Amino acid sequence: MEFDYTEEQRALQDTLQKFIARDYDFEKRRGFARSPAGYSPAAWSQYAELGLLSLPLPEAYGGLGGAAIDVMVVMDLFGQGLLLEPYLSTVVACGGMIRDSASEAQKAELLPRIGAGHLQIALAAHEAAGRYELAHVECKAEAQGGGWRLSGRKSVVVDGASAQYFLVSARSAGKNGDRDGISIFLVPREAPGVTVSAYPTQSGGRAADLRLQNVMLDGGALIGAAGGGLAIVERAVDHACAALCAEAVGIMNALNLATLNYLKTRKQFGAAIGTFQALKHRMADMLMAAEQSRSMAIIAAVHADSADTAMRRRAVSAAKAYIGQAARLVGQQAVQMHGGMGVVDDLIVSHYFKRLTMIDLTYGDVDHHLAYFSDSLLPAA
Repeated sequence: MEFDYTEEQRALQDTLQKFIARDYDFEKRRGFARSPAGYSPAAWSQYAELGLLSLPLPEAYGGLGGAAIDVMVVMDLFGQGLLLEPYLSTVVACGGMIRDSASEAQKAELLPRIGAGHLQIALAAHEAAGRYELAHVECKAEAQGGGWRLSGRKSVVVDGASAQYFLVSARSAGKNGDRDGISIFLVPREAPGVTVSAYPTQSGGRAADLRLQNVMLDGGALIGAAGGGLAIVERAVDHACAALCAEAVGIMNALNLATLNYLKTRKQFGAAIGTFQALKHRMADMLMAAEQSRSMAIIAAVHADSADTAMRRRAVSAAKAYIGQAARLVGQQAVQMHGGMGVVDDLIVSHYFKRLTMIDLTYGDVDHHLAYFSDSLLPAA
Protein backbone atom coordinates (compact mmCIF):
# COMPACT_ATOMS: atom_id res chain seq x y z
CA MET A 1 0.00 0.00 0.00
CA GLU A 2 1.30 3.49 -0.90
CA PHE A 3 1.69 5.81 2.09
CA ASP A 4 3.76 8.53 0.45
CA TYR A 5 2.36 12.04 -0.02
CA THR A 6 0.96 13.08 -3.39
CA GLU A 7 2.68 15.70 -5.53
CA GLU A 8 0.17 18.32 -4.37
CA GLN A 9 0.71 17.41 -0.70
CA ARG A 10 4.49 17.62 -1.09
CA ALA A 11 4.12 21.04 -2.73
CA LEU A 12 1.99 22.20 0.20
CA GLN A 13 4.55 20.82 2.62
CA ASP A 14 7.38 22.61 0.84
CA THR A 15 5.50 25.92 0.82
CA LEU A 16 4.77 25.76 4.53
CA GLN A 17 8.36 24.76 5.34
CA LYS A 18 9.65 27.81 3.49
CA PHE A 19 7.16 30.04 5.31
CA ILE A 20 8.29 28.74 8.71
CA ALA A 21 11.96 29.17 7.87
CA ARG A 22 11.41 32.72 6.58
CA ASP A 23 8.71 34.17 8.84
CA TYR A 24 8.32 31.93 11.89
CA ASP A 25 11.68 31.09 13.42
CA PHE A 26 12.01 30.32 17.12
CA GLU A 27 12.67 33.90 18.24
CA LYS A 28 9.73 35.27 16.27
CA ARG A 29 7.56 32.52 17.70
CA ARG A 30 8.51 33.52 21.24
CA GLY A 31 7.50 37.09 20.42
CA PHE A 32 4.14 35.95 19.06
CA ALA A 33 3.50 33.92 22.23
CA ARG A 34 4.11 36.99 24.39
CA SER A 35 1.87 39.27 22.31
CA PRO A 36 -1.68 40.16 23.47
CA ALA A 37 -3.23 37.88 20.84
CA GLY A 38 -0.90 34.98 21.63
CA TYR A 39 -0.30 34.29 17.92
CA SER A 40 0.52 36.15 14.69
CA PRO A 41 -2.48 37.74 12.91
CA ALA A 42 -0.19 38.30 9.91
CA ALA A 43 0.59 34.59 9.76
CA TRP A 44 -3.14 33.80 9.99
CA SER A 45 -3.76 36.00 6.94
CA GLN A 46 -0.90 34.26 5.18
CA TYR A 47 -2.50 30.88 5.86
CA ALA A 48 -5.68 32.12 4.19
CA GLU A 49 -3.69 33.20 1.11
CA LEU A 50 -1.97 29.81 0.97
CA GLY A 51 -5.33 28.01 1.14
CA LEU A 52 -4.62 26.33 4.46
CA LEU A 53 -7.77 27.69 6.14
CA SER A 54 -9.99 26.43 3.33
CA LEU A 55 -8.19 23.10 2.89
CA PRO A 56 -10.79 20.76 4.48
CA LEU A 57 -13.83 22.86 3.56
CA PRO A 58 -16.20 21.97 0.67
CA GLU A 59 -15.52 23.42 -2.76
CA ALA A 60 -19.10 24.71 -2.91
CA TYR A 61 -18.22 27.21 -0.17
CA GLY A 62 -14.83 28.27 -1.46
CA GLY A 63 -12.89 25.39 0.07
CA LEU A 64 -10.45 22.92 -1.46
CA GLY A 65 -12.31 19.75 -0.45
CA GLY A 66 -9.30 18.21 1.30
CA ALA A 67 -9.43 15.12 3.49
CA ALA A 68 -7.99 14.40 6.93
CA ILE A 69 -4.78 13.14 5.34
CA ASP A 70 -4.30 16.61 3.79
CA VAL A 71 -4.80 18.19 7.21
CA MET A 72 -2.15 15.79 8.50
CA VAL A 73 0.39 17.35 6.13
CA VAL A 74 -0.36 20.79 7.55
CA MET A 75 -0.39 19.73 11.21
CA ASP A 76 2.92 17.90 10.86
CA LEU A 77 4.51 21.21 9.85
CA PHE A 78 2.59 23.06 12.57
CA GLY A 79 4.35 20.75 15.00
CA GLN A 80 7.81 21.23 13.53
CA GLY A 81 7.41 25.01 13.60
CA LEU A 82 5.48 25.12 16.90
CA LEU A 83 2.93 27.39 15.20
CA LEU A 84 0.54 29.11 17.60
CA GLU A 85 -2.38 30.07 15.36
CA PRO A 86 -5.87 28.60 16.14
CA TYR A 87 -5.92 26.25 13.14
CA LEU A 88 -6.95 23.18 15.12
CA SER A 89 -9.96 24.81 16.75
CA THR A 90 -11.26 27.01 13.94
CA VAL A 91 -10.56 24.95 10.82
CA VAL A 92 -10.31 21.32 11.94
CA ALA A 93 -12.79 21.04 14.84
CA CYS A 94 -15.35 23.82 14.34
CA GLY A 95 -14.97 24.09 10.59
CA GLY A 96 -15.53 20.34 10.38
CA MET A 97 -18.64 20.53 12.57
CA ILE A 98 -20.18 23.22 10.41
CA ARG A 99 -19.20 21.39 7.22
CA ASP A 100 -20.73 18.10 8.38
CA SER A 101 -23.78 19.17 10.38
CA ALA A 102 -24.85 22.79 9.82
CA SER A 103 -27.72 23.92 7.61
CA GLU A 104 -27.03 25.19 4.10
CA ALA A 105 -27.67 28.76 5.25
CA GLN A 106 -25.20 28.37 8.13
CA LYS A 107 -22.57 26.87 5.85
CA ALA A 108 -22.96 29.66 3.31
CA GLU A 109 -22.61 32.26 6.07
CA LEU A 110 -19.72 30.77 8.06
CA LEU A 111 -17.48 28.59 5.88
CA PRO A 112 -16.33 31.27 3.39
CA ARG A 113 -15.44 33.57 6.30
CA ILE A 114 -13.37 30.81 7.92
CA GLY A 115 -11.55 30.12 4.66
CA ALA A 116 -10.81 33.81 4.16
CA GLY A 117 -9.36 34.16 7.67
CA HIS A 118 -12.12 36.52 8.83
CA LEU A 119 -13.69 34.25 11.44
CA GLN A 120 -12.34 32.24 14.37
CA ILE A 121 -14.48 29.75 16.28
CA ALA A 122 -13.62 27.65 19.35
CA LEU A 123 -15.21 24.41 20.55
CA ALA A 124 -16.66 24.65 24.07
CA ALA A 125 -17.53 21.03 24.81
CA HIS A 126 -15.81 20.20 28.11
CA GLU A 127 -16.83 20.96 31.69
CA ALA A 128 -14.76 20.94 34.87
CA ALA A 129 -16.38 17.92 36.51
CA GLY A 130 -16.55 15.89 33.31
CA ARG A 131 -12.84 15.61 32.57
CA TYR A 132 -12.78 14.28 28.97
CA GLU A 133 -16.33 12.87 28.88
CA LEU A 134 -18.26 14.70 26.16
CA ALA A 135 -21.61 13.38 27.46
CA HIS A 136 -21.02 15.12 30.79
CA VAL A 137 -23.00 18.27 30.02
CA GLU A 138 -24.57 20.29 32.81
CA CYS A 139 -24.84 23.48 30.74
CA LYS A 140 -28.58 23.95 30.14
CA ALA A 141 -30.43 24.97 26.98
CA GLU A 142 -34.10 25.86 27.33
CA ALA A 143 -36.39 26.49 24.39
CA GLN A 144 -37.96 29.91 24.70
CA GLY A 145 -40.06 31.90 22.24
CA GLY A 146 -38.69 30.25 19.11
CA GLY A 147 -35.14 30.58 20.41
CA TRP A 148 -32.96 29.24 23.20
CA ARG A 149 -31.66 30.35 26.58
CA LEU A 150 -28.28 28.97 27.68
CA SER A 151 -26.80 28.88 31.17
CA GLY A 152 -23.72 27.07 32.43
CA ARG A 153 -19.93 26.88 32.31
CA LYS A 154 -17.37 25.42 29.93
CA SER A 155 -13.75 24.76 30.82
CA VAL A 156 -10.43 24.84 28.95
CA VAL A 157 -11.79 26.05 25.64
CA VAL A 158 -8.79 25.67 23.31
CA ASP A 159 -8.05 28.96 21.50
CA GLY A 160 -11.04 30.50 23.24
CA ALA A 161 -9.10 33.67 24.01
CA SER A 162 -9.26 34.90 20.40
CA ALA A 163 -12.49 33.28 19.17
CA GLN A 164 -15.32 35.47 17.89
CA TYR A 165 -17.83 32.62 18.23
CA PHE A 166 -18.10 29.44 20.27
CA LEU A 167 -19.72 26.13 19.40
CA VAL A 168 -21.24 25.21 22.75
CA SER A 169 -22.68 21.86 23.79
CA ALA A 170 -25.69 22.27 26.10
CA ARG A 171 -28.29 19.88 27.45
CA SER A 172 -31.75 20.50 26.02
CA ALA A 173 -33.21 17.24 27.37
CA GLY A 174 -32.40 14.31 29.65
CA LYS A 175 -30.01 14.16 32.58
CA ASN A 176 -26.27 14.62 32.87
CA GLY A 177 -24.42 11.70 31.28
CA ASP A 178 -27.18 10.77 28.82
CA ARG A 179 -26.00 10.48 25.23
CA ASP A 180 -29.29 11.89 23.96
CA GLY A 181 -30.49 15.39 24.69
CA ILE A 182 -27.29 17.33 23.90
CA SER A 183 -27.56 20.18 21.39
CA ILE A 184 -24.92 22.37 19.73
CA PHE A 185 -25.24 26.15 19.54
CA LEU A 186 -23.27 28.89 17.81
CA VAL A 187 -22.75 31.55 20.48
CA PRO A 188 -21.29 35.00 19.68
CA ARG A 189 -18.55 36.15 22.01
CA GLU A 190 -20.26 39.53 22.41
CA ALA A 191 -23.68 38.08 23.27
CA PRO A 192 -25.10 39.47 26.57
CA GLY A 193 -24.43 37.03 29.40
CA VAL A 194 -21.21 35.57 27.92
CA THR A 195 -18.09 35.91 30.09
CA VAL A 196 -14.73 34.76 28.71
CA SER A 197 -11.83 34.23 31.12
CA ALA A 198 -8.70 33.80 29.00
CA TYR A 199 -5.28 32.54 30.11
CA PRO A 200 -2.01 31.27 28.58
CA THR A 201 -1.24 27.57 28.41
CA GLN A 202 2.09 25.90 29.24
CA SER A 203 2.96 25.48 25.57
CA GLY A 204 2.54 29.16 24.69
CA GLY A 205 -0.99 29.07 23.30
CA ARG A 206 -4.20 30.45 24.77
CA ALA A 207 -7.32 28.88 26.27
CA ALA A 208 -10.36 30.19 28.12
CA ASP A 209 -13.12 29.29 30.54
CA LEU A 210 -16.61 30.25 29.45
CA ARG A 211 -19.54 31.35 31.61
CA LEU A 212 -23.03 31.57 30.11
CA GLN A 213 -25.66 33.35 32.15
CA ASN A 214 -29.13 33.48 30.56
CA VAL A 215 -27.68 33.89 27.07
CA MET A 216 -30.51 34.38 24.57
CA LEU A 217 -30.09 32.91 21.07
CA ASP A 218 -32.45 32.78 18.11
CA GLY A 219 -33.46 29.53 16.46
CA GLY A 220 -30.76 29.90 13.81
CA ALA A 221 -28.04 29.34 16.40
CA LEU A 222 -28.80 25.61 16.63
CA ILE A 223 -26.32 23.40 14.73
CA GLY A 224 -27.88 20.13 13.59
CA ALA A 225 -30.93 18.58 15.22
CA ALA A 226 -31.92 19.44 18.79
CA GLY A 227 -30.81 16.66 21.14
CA GLY A 228 -28.53 14.99 18.58
CA GLY A 229 -25.37 16.98 19.18
CA LEU A 230 -23.17 14.41 20.91
CA ALA A 231 -22.37 12.53 17.70
CA ILE A 232 -21.49 15.86 16.06
CA VAL A 233 -19.06 16.74 18.84
CA GLU A 234 -17.52 13.27 18.92
CA ARG A 235 -16.80 13.39 15.20
CA ALA A 236 -15.22 16.84 15.54
CA VAL A 237 -13.07 15.73 18.48
CA ASP A 238 -11.94 12.65 16.55
CA HIS A 239 -10.83 14.88 13.67
CA ALA A 240 -9.04 17.13 16.15
CA CYS A 241 -7.31 14.15 17.80
CA ALA A 242 -6.11 12.86 14.42
CA ALA A 243 -4.72 16.33 13.68
CA LEU A 244 -3.01 16.46 17.09
CA CYS A 245 -1.41 13.08 16.39
CA ALA A 246 0.10 14.52 13.20
CA GLU A 247 1.32 17.60 15.07
CA ALA A 248 2.98 15.38 17.69
CA VAL A 249 4.77 13.40 14.96
CA GLY A 250 6.12 16.64 13.52
CA ILE A 251 7.42 17.65 16.93
CA MET A 252 9.02 14.26 17.58
CA ASN A 253 10.83 14.37 14.24
CA ALA A 254 12.07 17.88 15.01
CA LEU A 255 13.21 16.80 18.50
CA ASN A 256 15.05 13.82 17.08
CA LEU A 257 16.86 16.01 14.55
CA ALA A 258 17.81 18.57 17.21
CA THR A 259 19.04 15.83 19.55
CA LEU A 260 21.03 14.06 16.85
CA ASN A 261 22.74 17.31 15.88
CA TYR A 262 23.57 17.96 19.53
CA LEU A 263 25.06 14.48 19.98
CA LYS A 264 27.28 15.07 16.95
CA THR A 265 28.65 18.40 18.23
CA ARG A 266 28.76 18.10 22.05
CA LYS A 267 32.09 16.63 23.15
CA GLN A 268 33.22 14.90 26.33
CA PHE A 269 36.55 13.16 26.97
CA GLY A 270 37.73 14.38 23.57
CA ALA A 271 34.94 12.71 21.57
CA ALA A 272 31.45 13.59 20.38
CA ILE A 273 28.93 12.13 22.83
CA GLY A 274 27.06 10.65 19.88
CA THR A 275 29.80 8.02 19.65
CA PHE A 276 28.87 6.63 23.07
CA GLN A 277 27.05 3.34 22.67
CA ALA A 278 24.46 3.99 25.38
CA LEU A 279 23.38 7.25 23.72
CA LYS A 280 23.26 5.56 20.32
CA HIS A 281 20.77 3.04 21.72
CA ARG A 282 18.62 5.77 23.24
CA MET A 283 18.66 7.72 19.97
CA ALA A 284 17.59 4.58 18.10
CA ASP A 285 14.65 4.13 20.49
CA MET A 286 13.59 7.72 19.83
CA LEU A 287 13.74 7.27 16.06
CA MET A 288 11.71 4.06 16.20
CA ALA A 289 9.09 5.68 18.42
CA ALA A 290 8.71 8.57 15.97
CA GLU A 291 8.46 6.30 12.95
CA GLN A 292 5.87 4.04 14.58
CA SER A 293 3.96 7.15 15.65
CA ARG A 294 3.90 8.33 12.05
CA SER A 295 2.26 5.04 11.04
CA MET A 296 -0.35 5.43 13.79
CA ALA A 297 -1.02 9.03 12.74
CA ILE A 298 -1.62 7.87 9.17
CA ILE A 299 -4.09 5.25 10.42
CA ALA A 300 -5.93 7.91 12.43
CA ALA A 301 -6.07 10.30 9.47
CA VAL A 302 -7.30 7.61 7.09
CA HIS A 303 -10.10 6.57 9.46
CA ALA A 304 -11.03 10.08 10.61
CA ASP A 305 -13.23 10.52 7.54
CA SER A 306 -14.84 7.08 7.90
CA ALA A 307 -18.62 6.78 8.06
CA ASP A 308 -18.16 3.83 10.45
CA THR A 309 -18.28 5.60 13.80
CA ALA A 310 -17.00 2.68 15.86
CA MET A 311 -14.05 2.05 13.55
CA ARG A 312 -13.20 5.75 13.43
CA ARG A 313 -13.23 6.21 17.19
CA ARG A 314 -11.25 3.02 17.78
CA ALA A 315 -8.54 3.98 15.29
CA VAL A 316 -8.24 7.53 16.60
CA SER A 317 -8.10 6.43 20.24
CA ALA A 318 -5.46 3.82 19.45
CA ALA A 319 -3.32 6.44 17.73
CA LYS A 320 -3.80 9.07 20.45
CA ALA A 321 -2.87 6.58 23.18
CA TYR A 322 0.19 5.20 21.42
CA ILE A 323 1.49 8.58 20.31
CA GLY A 324 0.99 9.99 23.80
CA GLN A 325 3.29 7.28 25.17
CA ALA A 326 5.84 7.65 22.37
CA ALA A 327 5.88 11.44 22.74
CA ARG A 328 6.68 11.12 26.43
CA LEU A 329 9.61 8.85 25.65
CA VAL A 330 11.00 11.08 22.89
CA GLY A 331 10.50 14.28 24.87
CA GLN A 332 12.12 12.99 28.04
CA GLN A 333 15.06 11.44 26.22
CA ALA A 334 15.65 14.63 24.22
CA VAL A 335 15.69 16.73 27.37
CA GLN A 336 17.98 14.31 29.22
CA MET A 337 20.48 14.01 26.37
CA HIS A 338 20.69 17.80 26.09
CA GLY A 339 21.55 17.89 29.79
CA GLY A 340 20.72 21.01 31.78
CA MET A 341 20.18 22.97 28.57
CA GLY A 342 17.23 20.76 27.73
CA VAL A 343 14.94 22.59 30.16
CA VAL A 344 15.95 26.22 29.62
CA ASP A 345 13.52 28.62 27.97
CA ASP A 346 16.12 29.78 25.43
CA LEU A 347 16.34 26.35 23.79
CA ILE A 348 13.52 25.16 21.54
CA VAL A 349 13.82 21.61 22.94
CA SER A 350 12.02 22.59 26.14
CA HIS A 351 9.20 24.20 24.13
CA TYR A 352 8.80 21.07 22.00
CA PHE A 353 8.57 18.97 25.17
CA LYS A 354 5.95 21.25 26.71
CA ARG A 355 3.86 21.17 23.54
CA LEU A 356 4.00 17.36 23.44
CA THR A 357 2.76 17.31 27.04
CA MET A 358 -0.13 19.64 26.18
CA ILE A 359 -1.06 17.54 23.13
CA ASP A 360 -1.36 14.46 25.34
CA LEU A 361 -3.72 16.31 27.69
CA THR A 362 -5.89 17.81 24.92
CA TYR A 363 -9.10 15.93 24.03
CA GLY A 364 -8.15 12.90 26.12
CA ASP A 365 -4.85 11.71 27.58
CA VAL A 366 -3.24 8.28 27.25
CA ASP A 367 -5.29 6.72 30.07
CA HIS A 368 -8.58 8.03 28.66
CA HIS A 369 -7.98 6.70 25.16
CA LEU A 370 -6.57 3.39 26.37
CA ALA A 371 -9.73 2.91 28.42
CA TYR A 372 -11.95 3.70 25.44
CA PHE A 373 -9.98 1.41 23.13
CA SER A 374 -10.06 -1.51 25.57
CA ASP A 375 -13.79 -1.03 26.20
CA SER A 376 -14.43 -0.99 22.44
CA LEU A 377 -13.00 -4.50 22.19
CA LEU A 378 -15.38 -6.02 24.75
CA PRO A 379 -18.42 -6.53 22.44
CA ALA A 380 -16.24 -8.32 19.89
CA ALA A 381 -14.75 -10.54 22.60
